[in-house]
Amino acid sequence: MSYSTADSFRPVTLDDVRGAQKMLSGVARVTAMEGSRHLSQMVGAPVHLKCENLQRTGSFKLRGAYVRIAGLLPEERAAGVVAASAGNHAQGVALASALLGVRSTVFMPKGAPLPKVSATRDYGAEVRLHGQVVDETLAAAQEYAAETGAVFIHPFDHPDIIAGQGTVGLEILEQCPEARTILVGIGGGGLAAGIAVAVKSLRPDVRVVGVQAAGAAAYPPSLAAGRPVSVENPATMADGIKVGRPGDVPFGIVGELVDEVRTVSEDELSAALLLCLERAKLVVEPAGASPVAALLSAPGAFEGPVVAVLSGGNVDPVLMERVLRHGMAAQGRYLAVRLRLTDRPGALAALLGALSVVDANVLDVSHVRTDPRLGLTEAEVELHLETKGPAHCAEVGQALREAGYTVIG
Repeated sequence: MSYSTADSFRPVTLDDVRGAQKMLSGVARVTAMEGSRHLSQMVGAPVHLKCENLQRTGSFKLRGAYVRIAGLLPEERAAGVVAASAGNHAQGVALASALLGVRSTVFMPKGAPLPKVSATRDYGAEVRLHGQVVDETLAAAQEYAAETGAVFIHPFDHPDIIAGQGTVGLEILEQCPEARTILVGIGGGGLAAGIAVAVKSLRPDVRVVGVQAAGAAAYPPSLAAGRPVSVENPATMADGIKVGRPGDVPFGIVGELVDEVRTVSEDELSAALLLCLERAKLVVEPAGASPVAALLSAPGAFEGPVVAVLSGGNVDPVLMERVLRHGMAAQGRYLAVRLRLTDRPGALAALLGALSVVDANVLDVSHVRTDPRLGLTEAEVELHLETKGPAHCAEVGQALREAGYTVIG
């Protein structure tokens, strides 16, 4: 498979994906397919997790990046490659370039998580930090390409990239030939388009469903308009699918072959990440957890067996902590309680004693005595509690009321 940079809008075929699979033999891992009893019980049919979070570099991005760079002409390789990314694509391009002996430069936003910047450098790329948002970083990378002649490696908008990502679809059919539904996250659309080409060519009866974060869902309005349209200021914790506009190349494929595009909320994303960690023992980034979020939001909507593609696991530890707390709150496992009590010795101890009776674990206590809103003998207490779920939250509230406390927030 050898194509020039100008050949950017040719159709992507099953033969392209099969060629990519041969090219990736010994380079990309055939990632595991894990069953999930918990999700299977929820859905009422077998659910399998395609673990691209365990791929080299921590995501599926290596597949497309390697195929794209391997397909460059000799003079293009000699000029080197350049990419722009906040994380997964950066690492995929860096490793693919190193394996192929091609010089790589990767532009990353100044606020990119340090672990992702370090990993990209460790894979062999020259990293340049530029801009505060990916759009600024992208412009800088394209300017660098124009000045130096380096080939710009787009994260999703090229047939070689799509063919490489499509190898995930071939593996799914080999590992789970009985699959009836495949759920896959969508940002720019490269992974979903590639999977759809592979799967629909061999099994047109299999339903392919894309999943977007509601705050960055460019595909529904684009599909309705019949052309890619931009979403202003996309906002989601799932930075791997935080893309404001579909790619031109994947958009045509998604519109033709993907059966449905759904959206999920931030609460559903964080709950899905927590579920993957607790139940499947898998570290998954929010974008990678989006198919699981779709299952949580509508478990009865999908014919099984279902395959959920966990597209990546590169999550910054600081974000992981925030997302896990958000997920626990969404599941009713954190409870914030604010109330007033008489400011006298032993009052706080009595309150904590009432909570211990119902096994509420106190994580944090804020005790205010000097607010102008308070009476002379009043104090306000805000408690952050760890609970066992919504029923336990209700039990805590009942216990406080029975002990004579009035919850004010």
